Amino acid sequence: MDFNDLLPYLVGVPVLAAGVAAAVRLRRRPTDTPRTDTRPAETPPAGGAPAVGTGVADRPAAPADTGPAVPDEGPEATGTTDLLEVPEDLATPPLETPAPTAGRLRRLRERLARSGSPLGTRLLGVLSRDQLTEDDWDELEETLLLADVGAGPTDELIEALRTRVRVEGLRDGEQARAVLREQLLALVDPTLDRTLHTTPTTGEDGARVPAVVLVVGVNGTGKTTTVGKLARVLVADGSSVVLGAADTFRAAAADQLETWGSRVGVPTVRSDRDGADPAAVAFDAVRAGVRDGADVVLVDTAGRLQNKAGLMDELGKITRVITRTAPLSEVLLVLDATTGQNGLNQARVFGEVAGVTGIVLTKLDGTAKGGIVVAVQRELGVPVKLVGLGEGPDDLAPFDPEAFVDGLLQS
Repeated sequence: MDFNDLLPYLVGVPVLAAGVAAAVRLRRRPTDTPRTDTRPAETPPAGGAPAVGTGVADRPAAPADTGPAVPDEGPEATGTTDLLEVPEDLATPPLETPAPTAGRLRRLRERLARSGSPLGTRLLGVLSRDQLTEDDWDELEETLLLADVGAGPTDELIEALRTRVRVEGLRDGEQARAVLREQLLALVDPTLDRTLHTTPTTGEDGARVPAVVLVVGVNGTGKTTTVGKLARVLVADGSSVVLGAADTFRAAAADQLETWGSRVGVPTVRSDRDGADPAAVAFDAVRAGVRDGADVVLVDTAGRLQNKAGLMDELGKITRVITRTAPLSEVLLVLDATTGQNGLNQARVFGEVAGVTGIVLTKLDGTAKGGIVVAVQRELGVPVKLVGLGEGPDDLAPFDPEAFVDGLLQS
């Protein structure tokens, strides 16, 4: 074969090589899913302009004569990660707006009515009978005692009802209801001051100091949850709040309280370890409230009742440390309304050691017997100020005696 016979093959080799190179370049173009360049950046050449990287491995430079530029469509188009969106699960959730406190009083009456309170139903059932015998009066007394009203208040109510029946008589069910309502309301005592004192005060040096509310009670009564709900009540009323997680002994108590606060934009002062000194945490919380100009500092405490002496020492230390910076405005005792006499025993201990100024009854949603309201007020000589109506975040309401009694008697 001479040279003229080989000439077509020699011309075709460069053409074939050019085609292969073009195919390789096409395969190496970036796709819809960019690959992040994990190679170290190249060192700029000495004395020249630094090299410009694209962020995508092996991406070739665009030819100069490719026509009109195509607009970038985000990170996928450019290979950069500057504009990547934050995943939804990492984004800060919007703050919740607590429900106004005004409508919560109505909910107390409605929930008690829906539950069909056995106390009101049984009392009305007996008083509506045509002729009341001694057995009927004994039944009324038993009903009141089983409802945890207490022996003293029960005797008072029975004697008052006997007098009203003897003097006025009970002609129908509506009159019986009116008489019973009047007497029950007197037992609950609407004259007690149920104001929640959460107004900032002025210190001896003239500086503004926040109201400090110390919350005490046995673990398991819903104490930490109540503190979180109370923060929502105060935020709904326009107050600024700081939470102090001084229950440093119960696992995850600080986490639980911090979660409640974060939902409504309330900061929580806490220790970075379990078992820390609760008085130190309480002190830091009050100091943070003063520094930030907060209206109220809510301090959650541990609820251990192994022995009264230990409880007294702990709460006494917390009180002494707090009052170095600001006076205590309230000491609220949280009780589970369903525990009856056991709750009264707890109230006695805390009343002796903590200087309780008000009661918060949780789970007063119809499952409770109802009489605990009267009994605990008589036991401690302080009013029920707040009641928990259910499991919702805004189910804490100021206690209203008339709404409570009307709920018991409403069928």
